[in-house]
Amino acid sequence: MRNLERLFKALANRRRLVIMQYLKAHRQVTVGDIAAFLRLSISATSRHLSLLASAELVESEQRSLQVYYRLSVSRPKLIRAVDTIC
Repeated sequence: MRNLERLFKALANRRRLVIMQYLKAHRQVTVGDIAAFLRLSISATSRHLSLLASAELVESEQRSLQVYYRLSVSRPKLIRAVDTIC
């Protein structure tokens, strides 16, 4: 039940939904790229990404000083189904 609550909380924000769409279109991007696209600070963008990561919707990879994000391969089936529609 907690996982479902975490999932819905992560998706209950317009900016986080935009991040999901952006990641779908660009595969893998840095926090800075996402922040620039959203016109948000890097710290605010990181908080949004942290919530998405806690719901297992995105995953990150550290490369040198940059952190890259992508859609999680293991995201819930419900979300993968919605991805194919949008």
